[in-house]
Amino acid sequence: MHRSRVYAILIDTPRDEADQAVAFWSAALGAPARPLPTEPQFVNLHEALPDLDLAVQAIDDGAPRMHIDIETDDVEAETARLLALGATEVTRWQELRVLRAPGGHLVCVLPVESAPDVFAAHARTWQ
Repeated sequence: MHRSRVYAILIDTPRDEADQAVAFWSAALGAPARPLPTEPQFVNLHEALPDLDLAVQAIDDGAPRMHIDIETDDVEAETARLLALGATEVTRWQELRVLRAPGGHLVCVLPVESAPDVFAAHARTWQ
């Protein structure tokens, strides 16, 4: 058994437009923008979504899109579960798995990032 939950929604934006996207989404949602010092490609839109992270991610491939991050206490098991549902693996980076869901949307599977109480309150248990 393992547990997982939607952790974040990412607004993937071409790198040269990221500052404008951050300003827009921050103002549109009334959420202060907080860059992540250890990961400069991400700017968190603090408290835009209760119990979820929302961030603008500067990307290099030029394809604006949105994607979902799923956090889990077992990356391998969650990846296998999503592959069995029809996703395909795109790439791996450290512990992170990037999948493409049916329909073409990206899904990242990563180890638990949220506070333990938030994860415990919102995660689903899978066999």
